[in-house]
Amino acid sequence: MRLRCAVLDDYQNAATTVADWSPLSDRVEVVSYRDHFTDEDQLAAALADADIVVTLRERVAFPASLIERLPRLKLLIASGMRNSVIDYAAARKAGVTVCGTESSSTPPVELTWALLLGLARGIVPENNALRSGGPWQSTVGADLHGRRLGLLGLGKIGSRVARVGQAFGMEVMAWSQNLTQERADEAGVSLAASKEDLLATADFVSVHLVLSDRTRGLIGAEQLALMKPTAYLVNTSRAAIVDQDALLTALHEGRIAGAAVDVFDTEPLPADHPLRTAPRLLATPHLGYVSRANYERYYGQAIEAIEAYLNGEPIRVPG
Repeated sequence: MRLRCAVLDDYQNAATTVADWSPLSDRVEVVSYRDHFTDEDQLAAALADADIVVTLRERVAFPASLIERLPRLKLLIASGMRNSVIDYAAARKAGVTVCGTESSSTPPVELTWALLLGLARGIVPENNALRSGGPWQSTVGADLHGRRLGLLGLGKIGSRVARVGQAFGMEVMAWSQNLTQERADEAGVSLAASKEDLLATADFVSVHLVLSDRTRGLIGAEQLALMKPTAYLVNTSRAAIVDQDALLTALHEGRIAGAAVDVFDTEPLPADHPLRTAPRLLATPHLGYVSRANYERYYGQAIEAIEAYLNGEPIRVPG
């Protein structure tokens, strides 16, 4: 009898088309779920007969309470090697092997610039006005050349965002709790004296930090108040780094020129969520990692992980 593999949150029905699952066809039955399961009871019912689960990024949490309700589960594959919503200890206790995949930093870098440029040049309102017969030119774009780009985080993604900013002729400044002068010099950027200094002087602020106890709520009402009224904030990292209510207030009161976000406290975003109608906001449904090349990598390596597990040699098992 073939094992049953459940692929979660396959919104675009892409999982079975971007990769070749045929090598598993005689041993594994693949079932793709396009709709997101909103609670643990729904998820446990859907996965009751699953031996293998492939989950995309951190869309679905696998706490101990869920793992305990899935006695057939033997292999859990998550895209990316770091996943904050899987209880690895509970998985080990239940005899569930957890494997990861590689993930490219290129797509989130590209989306960061799509959002920043969209904000700076009013692309969405101008496009909407043109298509609806509205006014011809209603915004005045913000320049990038000669302006300051402030990066919160200068890791794999932040450093690549910095290089693009430099190509636009921007002055790039960065800050994080662990950022050293040596690392800033290597990237060719200025090291901000403090987070507050960066927020107060940057024309564009982009978040590229890992979510942790130290970064949760890092930007709240007090920090947003430091930003110039002409400045823009971009967050393609983790929603909880920026206080959502404080950002909504800042947007409604016009304290900053605008914001772009790709991440949310609740995903998918509820239909009546206030961020859907907030002014001065450009929002996308967590598209940072959603690209064909990344999907080919995620699902192609998920297939490799399943084959390796079935051969008794699991691969890419997080330490």
